[in-house]
Amino acid sequence: MFSIILQIVLGIGFLMFGFMKFGSQMVEEFKRYGYSAGFRVFTGLVEIITAALLISGIWSEQLAVWGGWFVVVIMLGAIVTHIKVKDAANKMMMPFILFILGIVVLLINY
Repeated sequence: MFSIILQIVLGIGFLMFGFMKFGSQMVEEFKRYGYSAGFRVFTGLVEIITAALLISGIWSEQLAVWGGWFVVVIMLGAIVTHIKVKDAANKMMMPFILFILGIVVLLINY
């Protein structure tokens, strides 16, 4: 039951994160990170796919595992990006927490 709740929360979150990548605020953030508009769109699509995997994983443990892997990889990328641009540690907290939650989903369903 814990994994299902976690998958729903992460799924909704990644759906929102994915759609946010198509907004004007993220255009400026990705420029600041040194990433292209194409990579921003790609990231948004991957986050939406991740949300679908996590939510579909309620009925299929294998899809939950894939969703967990996607969360882990995306959040590793986010943490590395924040380190690269020398952001304050508080900007890395959310990606770090999501990274840990991705590992939890992965391990529970593996």
